[in-house]
Amino acid sequence: MSESVIDRVRKVMTTASISQAAFAEVVGLSPDKLSKSLSGVRRFTSYDLARIAEFAGTTVDWLLTGREPLRPAFAARTSIPAMDEQGRSQLKDLVERFTAAHEVIDLLDLSPQLPELPAVRPDVKRYVDQGVALAEDALASLAATGSPTIGDMDTADLVQALERAFGVDVAKIGLPDGIDGAAWQADGFRLIMIARTKVPTRQRFTLAHELGHILARDAQDLLTETHLSPGRQKDLTEVRANVFAAHFLMPHSEITSWVGENGLTDEQLTSLVVRFQVSPSALAARLGQLGVVSPDTASRLRGLTTQDCHWLTGKSDLFEAGKTWSLARRLPFRPAQLLYDAYLAGDTTLRPLAAYTGQDVDRMRELLEPEPAPQEDAAPGSDVDEGDLVFQP
Repeated sequence: MSESVIDRVRKVMTTASISQAAFAEVVGLSPDKLSKSLSGVRRFTSYDLARIAEFAGTTVDWLLTGREPLRPAFAARTSIPAMDEQGRSQLKDLVERFTAAHEVIDLLDLSPQLPELPAVRPDVKRYVDQGVALAEDALASLAATGSPTIGDMDTADLVQALERAFGVDVAKIGLPDGIDGAAWQADGFRLIMIARTKVPTRQRFTLAHELGHILARDAQDLLTETHLSPGRQKDLTEVRANVFAAHFLMPHSEITSWVGENGLTDEQLTSLVVRFQVSPSALAARLGQLGVVSPDTASRLRGLTTQDCHWLTGKSDLFEAGKTWSLARRLPFRPAQLLYDAYLAGDTTLRPLAAYTGQDVDRMRELLEPEPAPQEDAAPGSDVDEGDLVFQP
């Protein structure tokens, strides 16, 4: 005979070695309501189950269905086995944060309908060609949502455009040392994590690389990337993701619009680095592949840094702004908004939102439910009308 919700609630009580009266108190139920719920006379509400799940350290989904929490498997090709125990624990805690939020949102039937993704074309066999075709389709999808061209979007705008067009949550957080990014996708859930860094160009390339994995459906297991080196991967899925990133971030059509009869001038080359927000080495490789620069020109371009190119074009302020943004923490907004709305509706507690944002639940309660400030009595005889400005020396 299969277990019911009542059976699993009783199991929680048994495991905790707690009396029914004490259990009722800690989960915020009257003894009478708990007794009726355990006898089947009264149904547990979603709020009741949320409190019980919090107490038990489990999920409401487990209480309702018995399904274990959704957790990704780590892809065998990743560097996870070589990572130290602290790094492994840190990465698993990060994944836990996002999957737990997703489970609550899904259980409350608040999961948004995700847009259909471009896919690897069945008639394209070579992995390199698949990366090119995926990039073309992804750029078309972005254009269809009204997004500007890639060169007209800084990374902050690009992140928001990807979330809108592809339904992917993008987090910019502290990842374990050596990990540039990670990607994972499950039913109704698409996640990209990129490391906070002082190198904005690496972060932007990692973002595009992880999107390539999502679109190619490579990220059914959690994928992690260690110091991406375009052109040096042996894994064909990595090759495809790198090709995708290069064609996605430096579209052929945008590059050719800059090429004149005499090719590209040095000023144009540095301007393209700034426009596409890529490293000079990445641009040199892309231009060489397109055949629009000579090997000598490509070599000279590789001798510059991204900062050099910004300085030469008089846009060093953009470079500094990019570094500041790439170091800042960013959590996807949509899950936070859905969890907050569910809290306001009384469908869940503050704990899922606090866990997602990494905040202490009591501190968050103070922020969202501040005590009303005491009102001082008006001074006797005051003739100041409400709304009048009072200036004190």
